[in-house]
Amino acid sequence: MHEARRAAQALADRKAEDVVLLDLRGLSTATDFFVIASGTSDRHVRAAAEHTIEVLADEGRTPHHAEGLTQGRWALLDFVDFVVHVFHPTLRDFYQLERLWADAPRVAARGK
Repeated sequence: MHEARRAAQALADRKAEDVVLLDLRGLSTATDFFVIASGTSDRHVRAAAEHTIEVLADEGRTPHHAEGLTQGRWALLDFVDFVVHVFHPTLRDFYQLERLWADAPRVAARGK
């Protein structure tokens, strides 16, 4: 959970909006956590996602898979045990991952 929280903090450091950390343990076999955030523009989405990659790389973690960094509409960073989604606001509203995973507890982005 520490690294998922670190990803959430990295997004907040780059002024990502509405950063949410969802605990999917017990609800999904694909991953343990989703980190979801919005950028204010395509450039902001890219910058926030790239900053998250850099911060976690400094801690020895690199994404297993990344998508959407060149377009900036929806960046997905798959770190296997957690997945980071950085959306352009219109796409976040369209896909509504928080509603799809409404049973998942929200976790404080900061903490132990």
